[in-house]
Amino acid sequence: MEIKKSVFTLSSPTLSKCPVDNKPEYAFIGRSNVGKSSLINMLCNHKNLAKTSATPGKTLLINHFIINNEWYLVDLPGYGYAKRSKTVQNKLEQMISSYILQREQLANVFVLIDIRHEPQKIDREFIDWLGQSSIPFAIVFTKADKLATTKVKPAAEAYMNQLKDTWEELPPYFISSSEKKTGKEEILDYIDKINKSLLGK
Repeated sequence: MEIKKSVFTLSSPTLSKCPVDNKPEYAFIGRSNVGKSSLINMLCNHKNLAKTSATPGKTLLINHFIINNEWYLVDLPGYGYAKRSKTVQNKLEQMISSYILQREQLANVFVLIDIRHEPQKIDREFIDWLGQSSIPFAIVFTKADKLATTKVKPAAEAYMNQLKDTWEELPPYFISSSEKKTGKEEILDYIDKINKSLLGK
């Protein structure tokens, strides 16, 4: 699939303010500074669609972008940003969980993981929570260009193997680099495949 048109639609502070539309939605989420905005911009061939910032934790709303007039890409706030106040953090967690658990149009969540780091407890808890809540999701390893080429696949495989302690069936995963446009085709083809299955094609 090729993204020919991507347009910012709406920023919503709560689930009830999200677009009234039945088009499928694909949400992107990860810890602060995981490279989410860069990945979204890369997928959409758009330098400034999602606002990239040197300051982590900037996304505080549910941001909808309409893609090819067919589906929505949803940019969710990052989790686990230590410098936020407890009140703000709790409010965000409530907003994220209500969107993920209650949004009927949500077709898939992409959980972004920085491939350079050891598995983090907060990511694991979030992944397990998605599984326990029966939410379809895939993992996207970001910043692959920051590792030596020979280390990329083993790092991703080691991470996925760690999930086997509680997961019988592992979720799909993708390796990406916004700099080198790695993973773009695979992620978009995956979305296209889900869209077609939803339409019964």
